[in-house]
Amino acid sequence: MTRPDFVLTDVQVPTCLLVDPDRFGGKPEGGFRRGDLLIRQGRVAGLGHWPDLPRIEGRGRILLPALSDPHVHLDKCHTAHRLPGIGGDLVAAIAAQGRDKARWTETDIRARAERGLEELCAAGVTRVRSHVDWGTGTDPAAVPLAWPVMVDLARDWSDRIDLQLSALIDTPVLADPDTARGIAARIARDGGVLGLFVSLQPDRATAIAAAVDLADSFGLPLDFHVDEGLEPGMNGLSLIAEAMLQHRHLGPVLCGHASSLANLAGADLAATLDKVARAGISVVSLPTTNLYLQHRVTGATPDRRGITRLHELADAGVNVALGCDNVRDAFFPLGTHDLLAILGLAVPALHLDPPFERWLPLVTTNAARAMGAAPVEIDRAGVADLILTEASNMADLLATPGRSRLSSLTPG
Repeated sequence: MTRPDFVLTDVQVPTCLLVDPDRFGGKPEGGFRRGDLLIRQGRVAGLGHWPDLPRIEGRGRILLPALSDPHVHLDKCHTAHRLPGIGGDLVAAIAAQGRDKARWTETDIRARAERGLEELCAAGVTRVRSHVDWGTGTDPAAVPLAWPVMVDLARDWSDRIDLQLSALIDTPVLADPDTARGIAARIARDGGVLGLFVSLQPDRATAIAAAVDLADSFGLPLDFHVDEGLEPGMNGLSLIAEAMLQHRHLGPVLCGHASSLANLAGADLAATLDKVARAGISVVSLPTTNLYLQHRVTGATPDRRGITRLHELADAGVNVALGCDNVRDAFFPLGTHDLLAILGLAVPALHLDPPFERWLPLVTTNAARAMGAAPVEIDRAGVADLILTEASNMADLLATPGRSRLSSLTPG
């Protein structure tokens, strides 16, 4: 069916989200191209002068590609209200969430996860990766209650959002080859991602190698929760990079947190960054949970942020992104599934200086690449790939909620 052509008048398009800004047209204004946008047969055709087509008033608003979030926890979200007295560090959060997990039911998981999906969709996210803790209270290798629920949700919501599922497995679970292959086969059957929690476990190097072998054997993407802490000796990110280079694994490989990079400087930092870049690993920074959990000192104000070295990673050629992470659970009792709000928080947390539009790839094109998906640049986008925001400048975009999907607009 042929879609009617129309013009979205007077919009601002971030130059950093265009493949070929000069060919795209429009008037350069700072980090934007501004003008009337032609939609031809449901796809972006460029900025120009189109006098004889139906028009929608853009009113100088900013146009974005749909957002991608590479790191959330939909199985845990919206449980904080039933966790009295939560607080403390990562270990305390794991214990508190474990106590709540004992009361989970399929109905409970589905209701909370669907609330999270609604929030993501309302915020303009069309692709998201949710981690699901693997194992049960009695068997860390067993399929968790949440996994089939989330698999069903991925199918049920596929017309609104691309939901990727990453199994979050502890390192000892991969020690037995038959058990490990059984888990990988289940993940592959369900179209999921193989994930591993890497901290200070003594078997972490062996488990990383096993995960890479499983990913190669079953054609699985890899995703690591790695070095979520500031304790001395955390070297998981370096070990992962070395494993990728040794096995020549082609990815995609995504690492979340990497807080312990804050412990490195000088030649040690440069060597790790070089390995990560050569290995083709993407790194997602998760400021809400890391700010909340890291460098806890009883009765004192933290003086370390616990956030990965995003600037240094990017300067080394590593693909970097942002994620919402934990939303109203034991790991962060507040939180939001609004990625642009996370980008706004990252401005002070990571010192993302103006012009702010240059950081938009952290929640759009970079984030999609981190998930192994093709990035959507605006000059190659379909209508359903776009968001017409309510903001006409970046300060308003990052500080004020409220966005509308361009795909829902009808030319009049």
